[in-house]
Amino acid sequence: MLDWLAQAPVLLVTALVLFVPGLLALWAVGLRGLALAAAAPLFGVAATGIAAMTLAFIGVPWSVGAWGAAVAVLVGAAALVGLILGRGRSEPPARRHRLLAVALAIGACFAIWRLAAYIVDPAGISQTNDAVFHMNAVQFILDTANASSLHVNGVIGGTSFYPAAWHALVSIVVSITGSSIPIAANMLTLVIGAFIWPLGITWLTRVVTRSDTAAASAAVLACSLHTFPLLMFQWGVLFPNALSTAMLPAGLALVLSPLAWRAGRRSWSGVARGVLLALVACCALLLAQPATLLPWLALILVRATAWLLSDSWAGTRVRRWGAVVALWALLAVVWILISRTTSGSHWPPFRGKLEVLLDVLLNGQLRIPFAFAISALMLCGLVLAWRDIRIRWFVFGWAGVSGLYVLAAAIGAPLVRVNLLGAWYADPYRIAALAPVVVVPLAALGLQGIITVVHRRLRRGDAEPRVPDRTAAALTLAAASAIMIVLTLLRPVAMPAVVEGSFDRESRYIAADDSYLSPDERTLLESLPDVVPPGTRVLANPSTGAGFGYMLSGVDVFPRTWSPPTTAAWEVLADGLRDAASDPAVCAALQQYGDPAYVLDFGLGDDTPGRYEMPGMTGFADRPGFEKISEVGDVSLWRITACAR
Repeated sequence: MLDWLAQAPVLLVTALVLFVPGLLALWAVGLRGLALAAAAPLFGVAATGIAAMTLAFIGVPWSVGAWGAAVAVLVGAAALVGLILGRGRSEPPARRHRLLAVALAIGACFAIWRLAAYIVDPAGISQTNDAVFHMNAVQFILDTANASSLHVNGVIGGTSFYPAAWHALVSIVVSITGSSIPIAANMLTLVIGAFIWPLGITWLTRVVTRSDTAAASAAVLACSLHTFPLLMFQWGVLFPNALSTAMLPAGLALVLSPLAWRAGRRSWSGVARGVLLALVACCALLLAQPATLLPWLALILVRATAWLLSDSWAGTRVRRWGAVVALWALLAVVWILISRTTSGSHWPPFRGKLEVLLDVLLNGQLRIPFAFAISALMLCGLVLAWRDIRIRWFVFGWAGVSGLYVLAAAIGAPLVRVNLLGAWYADPYRIAALAPVVVVPLAALGLQGIITVVHRRLRRGDAEPRVPDRTAAALTLAAASAIMIVLTLLRPVAMPAVVEGSFDRESRYIAADDSYLSPDERTLLESLPDVVPPGTRVLANPSTGAGFGYMLSGVDVFPRTWSPPTTAAWEVLADGLRDAASDPAVCAALQQYGDPAYVLDFGLGDDTPGRYEMPGMTGFADRPGFEKISEVGDVSLWRITACAR
């Protein structure tokens, strides 16, 4: 843990980058207390993403100063909005500030412990395909001084929109602190899992249940389920999904909280404020990972439907149902459009229909061991929520989120997998990560209900108190902490591999000789700036650790992602680069990629999903036309002399 403590300044800077702009801006429009703290990252992410696109559009290079100036303008705009609309009436203050503060501190400690224990080394790199793209994209931002979501795909030669808020934030942290990209990425991981997520789920629970005690329970239990946040940093690795999902609870609470819609000096100001805050949440989710917009909209519509069909709305029955049908039809159109913007379904179903129902009831998605304690609390919470007409809608929200996972895990119809699940590529991991958004508040409600009943029995009271007293609140907090201690110490964190039907028992951040990026490979890649001229392109098989070469060295190690080019020229190189001295087609193929003068020999590669074996990019020792430049263990760098011009 000393290595992690040494990175505390980087962690602090990361938290400040995410929270300070939002704290200033949202305070100016009237948010206070828990609402202000939980919603602040939404503004921080939205402001960073918007600043990156705006600066690129007007031709201003991306830098800490440019980011700070752009964000300051947005904060100033928020202050102006606050002056125009008025700050509105303050949210009813939490009755137990200390309880919530203690609970959030406990929850953050558990989250940091679980995440740090899995990552192991603060400079560790996830040994996964997606990590290659995400890490190289940050280096691309630093090299090109452009963090726009319309530009970052250029790291792999693309020109389409790609949500780059996570990458922009990491680049800012690197620029401020001088830390490496892996360290900055891991500090952002801690901020996402230990600060953004617990604050958001705590606020959402308070908005839904109207209970400070339940909210405190949610803060402690925030990381009780494997499916989020831990799973997103095991699988993929899915940094943008993790950021977007972590913001989802606060994004929901920001729209569902009456605070957002309360009027200031003018009667219309409440509506205007609510719309603007909803836009902040929408932009944050869109620029982090657009798929999360769909459950955000759906859960808001579940709440809106409950309101429209209740006596709270004065419209006729026909108007009520008409509004409901129109809203859900609009969501269906948006849902299909977003699903169609991706490359479609990549994952088949893997679970039986009865098994998958048991999975959602016992929170054993993806064949993760059943979470019996949390599931029992969740079931109690479902009963309590159903009995309370004010929060019954949340039961339907839980059913909807659970239904998405059921479809992903057990239904193979192309219509379902493409049109309903395409936004997540029908990936059950990404969809399972949504479950804690609804499960944790229900479990917290269930725990509060159980402790309240037990406390009443112990006091031998006949009348149920409207609000549990301090003893009951303390018991609830102690019970939640005890559950987390048991989970943290005893529950395994092995990542399930659903296709293979197995588990990864070791962390994917641990580098070994047989891992994607071995220690020898990393050492050689980090030394490249010292052994090759500036501006040099180095060829490599990206199915080896060379895929991380661009990020680790700043040298143009090509390709910059795990997937090689799908061209005839690349096939020639992959199969026969080492025959360059005898096969003229090889030198012609090299011309297609700028006549690179160097190649890395990191071995054959492998043929696991997303990886490739390239026999032409290994075994140069006995081949004419190649000169060894550097070597570390079994990996080496060679100059290509066969095609010298």
